[in-house]
Parts: sequence; C-alpha cells; structure tokens
Amino acid sequence: MKTSASPRNLFLAAFASLAFLSAAPVLANETPSTVKGVEIIDSAKAKSLMDSGVKMYDVRVANEFADMHIKGTISVPYKNNSANTPEFDGSQDVWDVSKLPADKSQPLIIQGNSPIGWRHYKASVLAVKAGHKKVYWLRNGIAEWKAKGLPTE
Repeated sequence: MKTSASPRNLFLAAFASLAFLSAAPVLANETPSTVKGVEIIDSAKAKSLMDSGVKMYDVRVANEFADMHIKGTISVPYKNNSANTPEFDGSQDVWDVSKLPADKSQPLIIQGNSPIGWRHYKASVLAVKAGHKKVYWLRNGIAEWKAKGLPTE
C-alpha cells in the first residue's frame, strides 16, 4: 500500500528543517569546548584563582572594559580579524601577548564575553603558543561571572 504525505506532515517537516537550519549559525559560532594546553574553568574556580593571586586578562575591546569588567582584571584587548574557527590565523589578529607575565610558568586566566565570543578563545590559544604553561580560560566569560553575582567594577 502506497501512502502519500499529508500537507500537514509536509508543513511540519519543512518547519523542522527550517528551525534546524536557522539554529546552525548559532551553533557554528560557539567556541570549542576544549583547547589543547588550556584548562577551561567556571566563575567559581576563576574567583578562587584570583583570590590566590592569579591575574585575569580581559580581552574585550576597550569600551566594553570601560563599561564594566570583572574586578581586578587587566585589559589586553584582542583585535579579531581572522576567521572565527578553531584553525584561525593568529597573524591576522592584533593582540599584545607581551602584556602577559614574563614568567611563562606563572598561571593566568583569559576572559571575554561568553562562549560565543572568539577573542578569548583565540587569546588562550595564542598564550599557549607563546609558551605560557598554565593558561586558564573562563569560557563563559563575564556573562557567567555577572550571572553568579561576582564583583565587577
């Protein structure tokens, strides 16, 4: 017995396909959930590390930092020109890695806006490439920090 698709079923299938395709760019823009040589941390761990003396570096642009930042962070803006992919070409971007600790064994935290922001992902990768041995990445960024009610200024 041959059955044909009803108009309702065709509509539902088309709608589901459209919903999936419209969500794809959002999923594609999210940063990777792992980075070789980098430990991804949450806000509680970042706060604990900062309380023990580890410096946090905010890679957001200067006006974002001026509007609000995590209390105690150091602004080192990352100018993003390369593709937002894990295989980005860091030579196209501008980031002053020399503002990180000279002692490359000293731990540091990289922070940006949220898991969709690529600047802090790229900065974490470049910090490791520059030889830093203990790089932490606050992947959920200031968005998670604020949601947890942690101190900003």
